[in-house]
Amino acid sequence: MTTITTDALNDLLIDALTARGFSHQQATALTHQTILSEELGQQSVGIAHVFDYIDGLDKGRIDGKAVPSVSRPAPAMIHVDGKRGLPQTGFDLVFDNLVAGARDLGMCAFLQKNTTTCGSLGTFVLRLAEAGLVAMAATNGPPLLAGSGATKPVFCTNPLAFSAPQAGGPPLLIDQSSSATAFVNIREAARSGKPIPSGWALNRHGQATTDPKAAFEGALLAFGGARGANIALMVEMLAAGLTGANWSLDAPSIFEGDQCPATGLFVLAINPLIIDPEFNNRMAEQIRRLTEDYDMHIPGLSKADAREQIKSAGFLVDEEIIAQLQQMADK
Repeated sequence: MTTITTDALNDLLIDALTARGFSHQQATALTHQTILSEELGQQSVGIAHVFDYIDGLDKGRIDGKAVPSVSRPAPAMIHVDGKRGLPQTGFDLVFDNLVAGARDLGMCAFLQKNTTTCGSLGTFVLRLAEAGLVAMAATNGPPLLAGSGATKPVFCTNPLAFSAPQAGGPPLLIDQSSSATAFVNIREAARSGKPIPSGWALNRHGQATTDPKAAFEGALLAFGGARGANIALMVEMLAAGLTGANWSLDAPSIFEGDQCPATGLFVLAINPLIIDPEFNNRMAEQIRRLTEDYDMHIPGLSKADAREQIKSAGFLVDEEIIAQLQQMADK
């Protein structure tokens, strides 16, 4: 392992991604999200996930030169066609307009279609919370998850994320999939040869399995049974239905073939100060009460502490990964 500063990692990722075939615009957007994911301790969707995007570019699933098209069908709606590129690019392109729209109108929705999957969903809402807004996001992808009562995959892991600011402290941040576990955890178990817990997946015969490789041929299970499956369905309606993107059932694989999954991303930004100018102070007091008086864990706070430590100390990264990125950049 080796330590690398934020600035050095930023430059290395942009150089490597542009050398490999991404436009500077797309490389920059992916780099910024990757660094934020690493700062939040989400290594599975951090630097390691960059190589999934590179593979998608190499195989033709991602158009590395795509320039998103933007329309404003209503004052409080921003619609983006990602043109088979990265979802981070379209979001960055309209971020300032999304924030301004929410502040002026009370709320504003970002609806994007026709991109590959979006990595850490929490990074989208966290950035909006840091701009003083309450935000919710939903996204879909190729089918991996069985619906309520089903044994075959009909949804992706269909995550939902939420973030809200507080005065004098880091934002509340909730980022969770509709599945009992994230797909990357199944993939990591398969790589390491370890079993997965019961209740995570079914095999191709619709039977419960602890074999991660059998899970690839079957389906993931929703958390909480039908309740989690219902949340996956709601996410599907927001991320694919409202945006005009592919339903998960119609989305090509993100790991095989040369077709973009063309899935969707829905983000809603809300200005809480229009209703209550004291919202941030009330949030801070409520979080203090829950943590100090009731010993409750508040998601996002520990990640904020880790983020500050990483910013000052730098990222601890596998030397082989740095060498791979440097080789790409040199070429």
